[in-house]
Amino acid sequence: MTASIADTLKRLEETTVAPSPAGTSTPATRANLSALAESMSGQSAAPAYSPVVLAGLVRAIEFAIIVSTGLLVHFLYVVPMSGYSLEYYVAISAIAAASILIFQILDINQVAAFRTPIYQTFRLAGGWALVFLAALSLIFFIRVEPAFSRVWLLSWFATGLLALMIERGLLAMIVRKMTRAGRLDRRTVIVGGGPACEQLLEAFSQQDDTDLRIYGVFDDRTDDRSPDVVAGYPKLGNVDDLVEFARHTRIDLVIFTLPITAEGRMLQMLRKLWVLPIDIRLAAHTNKLRFRPRSYSYIGNVPVLDVVDKPIADWDVVVKSCFDRVVGTLALVCLSPVLLLVALAVKLDSPGPVFFRQKRYGFNNELIEVFKFRSMYTDKLDQTASRLVTRDDPRVTRVGRFIRKTSLDELPQLINVAVLGNLSLVGPRPHAVHAKAADRQYDEVVDGYFARHRVRPGITGWAQINGWRGETDTPEKIQRRVEHDLYYIENWSILFDMYILAITPLSLVKSNNAY
Repeated sequence: MTASIADTLKRLEETTVAPSPAGTSTPATRANLSALAESMSGQSAAPAYSPVVLAGLVRAIEFAIIVSTGLLVHFLYVVPMSGYSLEYYVAISAIAAASILIFQILDINQVAAFRTPIYQTFRLAGGWALVFLAALSLIFFIRVEPAFSRVWLLSWFATGLLALMIERGLLAMIVRKMTRAGRLDRRTVIVGGGPACEQLLEAFSQQDDTDLRIYGVFDDRTDDRSPDVVAGYPKLGNVDDLVEFARHTRIDLVIFTLPITAEGRMLQMLRKLWVLPIDIRLAAHTNKLRFRPRSYSYIGNVPVLDVVDKPIADWDVVVKSCFDRVVGTLALVCLSPVLLLVALAVKLDSPGPVFFRQKRYGFNNELIEVFKFRSMYTDKLDQTASRLVTRDDPRVTRVGRFIRKTSLDELPQLINVAVLGNLSLVGPRPHAVHAKAADRQYDEVVDGYFARHRVRPGITGWAQINGWRGETDTPEKIQRRVEHDLYYIENWSILFDMYILAITPLSLVKSNNAY
């Protein structure tokens, strides 16, 4: 079944360039949500912290604490008597690494453990003691005990344990505060009502510690199999409503409670939902067909099958964001003379402002304001890009033709990257709200067009360096852009970003369809 779902999803992605039927609703159009769903979607949701990143930071901090306390005792006690010794530094590094490994094995580096410091402290102390017993045994058997001070070992054991206990106490306070603020919640909705949904919700309610914040149920059925309230949670609408709901509030996880035999129905729903930047799971708690344990992941103690994963999540988000901010800031500083020269040329060429600000679609279809150098006459500006720019377009100024051809007009978007953070250096280009291909809006030409908004848009991208930039006067051009954008999303890596940035200047020289 897992292979079947994966294969069918692949086929769905391959068919996303087929034109959608006339009249098909898109995420860009505000749906008529129920009053309850409307009120919930209007609630502001602070960005969530990734539990994976949080656990990684804790491991790094605890490694630093262990090393620091070992060095502190070494400097205070050993160095005044014996001077600096290389073997101490080797031992400190080895014991610190072994401690973090043992803590991981004892399962105390997860958010649930961070919230219960008293119980977990005993496990932490046991793991810390085990590492020191193993270290003492190794020192004894390889007969290097004269090289190490017993006072140093005992003092480091006590000091390190005390420091770790204090750190865990402070961590518990911080995590509880973050939990109350909803910064660790996985905002969740259930797809599919009925008995299976009720059993799932009851299973979640019996878990003592869960990070799920369940909003309600969405189901396409309107008969008795899908009641208005399931286990105390309201039915908020159908799957089309869920897409609109997720556009207006933060949703992290969607769980299907459909039977594993309802593959056709589930795939119809996935076709609508895969454009969203969310994790999608299939609950397996009621399935009679059992797979091998490693085929499942777990939400608490409930088994689920992973269907769709959010692209660029956890540490990947941190790496990409840091890369964007650092490299974007350096580029903004280094290119500041070029920016000043272009600004001066724009100002001298025609009256009006230097910058042109335009509303475009950003991450998860949110509207963002993108900065560009003005390339058109002030009285002919097209804020919504309702009309394509063509060769020898009379709206474009003399300087505008040059900076559009060389993409110098895009350089102010470094402000969006380095300062505002709503653009990335590399990603699908942010298209204007009413951009068209052959007099049809992009989402009408390409089915699944909004799937390219599952990541932050970029200044340059995989489509641009492959020649798909500039005028989109035919459906094929926007279809090819979207194909390349989806390939980038599914194959992202920081090395891929670096490659695209390196190739971008060469691709600009060879481009012939940017006016």
